[in-house]
Amino acid sequence: MQETRQAKISRLLQKELAQIFQGQTRRMHGMMVSVTRVKISPDLSVCTAYLSVFPSEKAEEVINNVNTNAKTIRYDLGQRIRNQVRIIPELRFFIDDSLDYIDHIDELLRS
Repeated sequence: MQETRQAKISRLLQKELAQIFQGQTRRMHGMMVSVTRVKISPDLSVCTAYLSVFPSEKAEEVINNVNTNAKTIRYDLGQRIRNQVRIIPELRFFIDDSLDYIDHIDELLRS
């Protein structure tokens, strides 16, 4: 039962975080941030979100900016999901570099 609840909450958080980032990156032309995966702790208090940034050269800058503004993002998230969850989880953001890894492997296979 607990795993089902975690999956539902993580899908909800992924959807809402994606909408928040879509609204913020709309102002910055030529950049795209997507939420690729969200994990939530068993007590639903810590949310770990993995972000994919295009172009990947700006990924470190975007993650630093997101981590400094994590409290604002958590507040925006709380405004969106306040009627669906009791506690708004603490947010942790990391770079999802799986696409870069896939490109690197493809490049190695070609050569």
